[in-house]
Amino acid sequence: MGMGLVYGYWVAANNRAGGPITGWNLLLGFVSAFAFAVLWLGVHAVAPRLRRELHAGLWAVFAGCAFGFMYSETGASVLRSTGWALAVAASTFAALFFRFYTREDADGNRIR
Repeated sequence: MGMGLVYGYWVAANNRAGGPITGWNLLLGFVSAFAFAVLWLGVHAVAPRLRRELHAGLWAVFAGCAFGFMYSETGASVLRSTGWALAVAASTFAALFFRFYTREDADGNRIR
């Protein structure tokens, strides 16, 4: 839940761009925090049951979407936000796939 609050604060701060804090800005921050926390809990519950490719892919999609939305609140263009989101998702996928690949046996069972 703490990560959700940090994410919500960051989204709200990006949205207001140094201006005054408003009610809509607070609402955006709390809704973003709640959505992030719920989605993170969902991915955290589902992802370990998947094979390593889908496991890494699900976390990559989550990270890319979360970053893309947060970056779009800065006022950047849709293409720039999408490009950065894809870059974050690709690097997340590569890092997590390597991590999961090196911690499984030949049958795909996780080594504990």
